[in-house]
Amino acid sequence: MYISLSNTPEPEETTGERSTAPRRQGLRTVSSTVIMLGIVSMLTDISSESVAAILPLYITGILGLSTIAFGFLDGLYQGTSALVRIGAGYVSDRGEQPKWVAFTGYALAAVARVGLLFASGFAAITAVVTADRIGKGIRTAPRDALITATSRSDNLGTSFGVHRTLDNIGAAVGPLLAFFILLVIPDGFQVVFVASLAFALIGVAILGIIVPNVRTGAKTTHSTDSTAPDAAPIAPAKPKFDWSVVLKGPMRRVLAAAGILGVLTIGDGFIYLVLQSRSDFAAQWFPLLYVGTNVAFLAFAIPMGRLADRIGRARVFVFGHLALLSAYFIAAMPIADFAATVLCLAFLGLFYATTDGVLAALAAQLTTPETHGTGIAAAQTVVAVTRFIAAVGFGYLWYALGREQSLIVVAILLAVAIPLVALLLRPFLTSHGEATS
Repeated sequence: MYISLSNTPEPEETTGERSTAPRRQGLRTVSSTVIMLGIVSMLTDISSESVAAILPLYITGILGLSTIAFGFLDGLYQGTSALVRIGAGYVSDRGEQPKWVAFTGYALAAVARVGLLFASGFAAITAVVTADRIGKGIRTAPRDALITATSRSDNLGTSFGVHRTLDNIGAAVGPLLAFFILLVIPDGFQVVFVASLAFALIGVAILGIIVPNVRTGAKTTHSTDSTAPDAAPIAPAKPKFDWSVVLKGPMRRVLAAAGILGVLTIGDGFIYLVLQSRSDFAAQWFPLLYVGTNVAFLAFAIPMGRLADRIGRARVFVFGHLALLSAYFIAAMPIADFAATVLCLAFLGLFYATTDGVLAALAAQLTTPETHGTGIAAAQTVVAVTRFIAAVGFGYLWYALGREQSLIVVAILLAVAIPLVALLLRPFLTSHGEATS
């Protein structure tokens, strides 16, 4: 089963001679596995984003913790997954069981939702967030390796764009769910946590029952011995895992670029707290800020994936950070204008659409089939670690300088970093350079 998206040549008929008939243009497709993984991610994101949308207020308002404490927890939310990403990607590559490695991560995150029902202090919230993000770290690279294994190389950015679109439908629905619950029950944080658990369990069930386990390694072949036509299939020797593909050569530049830009990417929660502080913004409206970002992400994900396939993934990844820079400057402006808030959220959504799936597609492009999971995990690990540093550092910067001033400092540093990273990735910023790397 395939979902039709756009055109691609149909295969020629095999008659023993090369067909002289002109090729008809058929349909470019995205596999059903990509769609089902997108549905699993959608349900999981309804679960996780309904919690993430209220977490800043829950931590600073209900639990009464400081912005430094929130920065630490937001850093955990961003970076804890780095502890296991590469290991999960490696296990997925070597064991050729990407589905079940991903299943373990989704299941762990679902179990963490149970902890939210009982967590009432900083230590307990820290434990729950850590378990949830470790689950995310386990599942992400194997899931993206499954997407890679079931997609054509020239359609990889589009496949990731379709997956991220479905994922972000959930990321938009989750905050809306939290909004309506808090609208009806102003102190209904526990109700949000129960609903989050329910969606997580449904996603885990669909992954375990419906999504196939597509092996990414070498396929089995048959013996060519003419004296043994009925010989059993022979499995070729598994290629040796080559770490140099992941840590050296072209990937080294990509990892360095992701790290430089990641350390200047603060958590969305900080930006939302800045926007919220400008006006009398009731707690129940706060989740709508997450909805705005995710709706923009939803609108841009497939177009940006297609653009990355067409003009180069590294180019879209680097210059997508201009959208983040724009969001910083708009948030730092001392105005309480509705249009400015909407524009800020739109730029945040555009930033994620040009970086999230695009970086995974770029890492898959620069690695071998035997190292796809590990390569994707390595890039995501660098992003997770540096965003943890960014969140913790920005929490202290906010405490020392104030809201708008700290945002301006980070924006200036990002403005300097973008052209430097463009120079670092210069070999990939042309279609020729990226295609031959």
